[in-house]
Amino acid sequence: MKIAVVGTGYVGLVTGTCFAETGNDVICVDIDKSKVDKLSSGHITIYEPGLEKIFLRNQKENRLHFTTSLVEGIADAQVIFLALPTPPGEDGSADLKYILGVAKDLGALIKEGDYKVIIDKSTVPVGTAEKVKQALLNNGGIEGTFDIVSNPEFLREGVAVDDFMKPDRVVIGTDSERAKKILSDLYAPFVRQGNPVIFMDERSAELTKYAANSFLATKITFMNEIAQLCELLGADVDMVRKGMGSDDRIGRRFLFPGIGYGGSCFPKDVQALAKSSNEVDYSFKILDAVMEVNEKQKLHLLPRIKAYFKDGLQGKKIALWGLAFKPNTDDIREAPALYIIKELLAAGATVATFDPEAMKNVKQVVGDKITYVESQYDALQDADALVIATEWSEFRTPDFSRITSLLKNKAIFDGRNLFDLKQMEDMGYHYVSIGRKIVVG
Repeated sequence: MKIAVVGTGYVGLVTGTCFAETGNDVICVDIDKSKVDKLSSGHITIYEPGLEKIFLRNQKENRLHFTTSLVEGIADAQVIFLALPTPPGEDGSADLKYILGVAKDLGALIKEGDYKVIIDKSTVPVGTAEKVKQALLNNGGIEGTFDIVSNPEFLREGVAVDDFMKPDRVVIGTDSERAKKILSDLYAPFVRQGNPVIFMDERSAELTKYAANSFLATKITFMNEIAQLCELLGADVDMVRKGMGSDDRIGRRFLFPGIGYGGSCFPKDVQALAKSSNEVDYSFKILDAVMEVNEKQKLHLLPRIKAYFKDGLQGKKIALWGLAFKPNTDDIREAPALYIIKELLAAGATVATFDPEAMKNVKQVVGDKITYVESQYDALQDADALVIATEWSEFRTPDFSRITSLLKNKAIFDGRNLFDLKQMEDMGYHYVSIGRKIVVG
């Protein structure tokens, strides 16, 4: 099948590459010429495990192409995916200007007799499919030459290729039998093991994505609240988590406490769903609480750090491991580490940071206000304490004798609960984690 993907961001690049992997002829469109040139020359523009290998293979097999021309991109495409950004506006609502802008252009390009399925792959508010359709019709589009479909993505950064190639489910919102047949054929290679393709109306499909992400964000937030309570009551959140997670009605996933969620999806989607609720005069009180708790949780370690340094943070050097919002990605959008850095600098500390993938992106935002080093241990040289903000695998079993030799103080503030409390106690560390007792070194 011939496919066009408009937008080569995270979702668009993964989508285009994975569809090419199953034999489709894919052309990706982006207005950023430098990005298109880079991709066309075989240089991937995001970090995502497993993506580069199939990206290069499908370019070599001439199934994956890139262009800045929308006319060229959609000329032969039977299916057009819109994988465009929907950033939050000042009021929290999703900004649809990119999607509706492309829809207007498509209205003038799709000719009579040249049927195409236009698919919203972006996360969009309920009613967007209708707005996209109207934008096409208002700008020369002809009824019957296209169908608008909502097909939300459920990709987790760090495992996006596996999520796309072996999806838990595929959600497709359309009432068009013609579009259903085309998308059933398109997704058939991905659901051979029997995972469902779920057809529904467009509005339900649009809401499904927001509902799923908001529910997961709520699970995380609930566990962070339980962690706060554990600290006050003397309980251990790890034990509580295991006791809860063994109940199959609850499940083990998304029960790990930490310093809040970040990334491109959860913060934006929770905010957008709350805004959509307000627009129909419904007060979604749970989501208001989720957003409030998550903002506070990002800075949960700061009072503990300040309490340790009784003479203040002025002139102190803090080593920070982890900048990405989660491991196995270079995405720093709404990353808790950025909030921690801001507060440490405001308190007069200096910060030396290490992240396996995200330092380049942080430097574009923070600049030279902090120091970027080549290894996790380089960050520790003459540092007064270590803060852990991202649970990269290489941070889980470090060389503690080396840490001890480099740090001025045996003090670790762990926002991801990587280390065993008894081990920290035996080694004489002052160790602060989330929802567990403080080990006083």
